[in-house]
Amino acid sequence: MDLVNHTRTQSFLLAGFTTTGALRPLAFLGTLCIYLLTLAGNLCIIVLVQADPRLCTPMYFFISVLSFLELWYVSTTAPTLLHTLLHGRSPISPTVCLVQLYVFHSLGMTECFLLGVMALDRYLAICRPLHYQALMSRQVQLRLAGATWVAGFSAALVPASLTATLPFCLKEVAHYFCDLAPLMRLACVDTGWHNGLHGAVIGVATGCNFVLILGLYGGILRAVLKLPSAASRAKAFSTCSSHITVVVLFYASAFTVYVGSPGSRPEGTDKRIALVYALLTPFLNPIIYTLRNKEVKEAMKRVRVRIRTMLKEA
Repeated sequence: MDLVNHTRTQSFLLAGFTTTGALRPLAFLGTLCIYLLTLAGNLCIIVLVQADPRLCTPMYFFISVLSFLELWYVSTTAPTLLHTLLHGRSPISPTVCLVQLYVFHSLGMTECFLLGVMALDRYLAICRPLHYQALMSRQVQLRLAGATWVAGFSAALVPASLTATLPFCLKEVAHYFCDLAPLMRLACVDTGWHNGLHGAVIGVATGCNFVLILGLYGGILRAVLKLPSAASRAKAFSTCSSHITVVVLFYASAFTVYVGSPGSRPEGTDKRIALVYALLTPFLNPIIYTLRNKEVKEAMKRVRVRIRTMLKEA
């Protein structure tokens, strides 16, 4: 890595992935296709929820909020990934780098809180069905959704602001975007207590939400097992299966990167794992919520029929 004057860093260099020859355009085109399909898939869910009255329920409202979040989440890192795949090591200004760090972690923690709210929604729908509409009114939905964004962007202020105060003696970021661990390695000073504080903030936020989700699904499991018929139990579980899949994908990859000491992992591991939660998870979420959801597939058919009818009348 190149040495530079600390606190006067003119630019960082994003190392990205080492691709040569024919692999570089293939990696670029593959990533671009995944990125465009991610945008299209999440936009499709948002449009479906808005266009089909039968999807105007709390569950699908929160799914559309998740899709809206994923549009921004993937767009925070995909452009720099594409740039490094096409051009190799790419310069990025410290200001842009730190903004990317803050926005990425804000959206990630917002998703963490939103997954907890979605679990709460499923718990109330299954365990409190008679009071569900009153407990999860439109006003409550908006407040809960807004609270997740406020909490996420507030919690991310701590790691982002602490990182911004560090003096940097090195400039090559061993990643395809500006993340905490790679930036910590560039500092001129010992970052042990920074890493501890980052781990505490991120660990408490994600850990508490994960425990909440486990507790809510424990209540759901008890309620479902008390249902009289196998068909009713299967239907109740089906409304939770997509959410459980997304939770497992998100938390498994995020915990691997952000729980534990960054120095305990080989350099380059973080950016490979980051592809899972920063690129593949936003890509898979629309697939999970459509291919495994009968109501969404039926809504897509109804919207297609309405579009054909409108085109014929035009």
